[in-house]
Amino acid sequence: MRAFRQQGYEVYPVNPRETEVEGLPAFKSIRDVPARPEMISVYLPPPVLLKVLPDIAAKGCDELWLNPGTESDEVLAEAGRLGLRVIQACSIVGVGVSPETL
Repeated sequence: MRAFRQQGYEVYPVNPRETEVEGLPAFKSIRDVPARPEMISVYLPPPVLLKVLPDIAAKGCDELWLNPGTESDEVLAEAGRLGLRVIQACSIVGVGVSPETL
């Protein structure tokens, strides 16, 4: 989140167990986010991600970033079936920040 905020992104943390993440209100589900995100960056293990992919597709986004450890053949197949534009890479590096600086 810090990397995205440093780069000027509006950030909507989603966490079903927390009410706040790094000082920002957390949403229980992507469905609860008040805007359509341009990009969604996920750090979820494949079995969990498979369960939320339909909600991500329903919400819509321009890019779904699958950070290392989130991808699997099944996740990629389901994301493709749902019409999501997947990028398999570290989203922090993708926005121009080195994780070591955070």
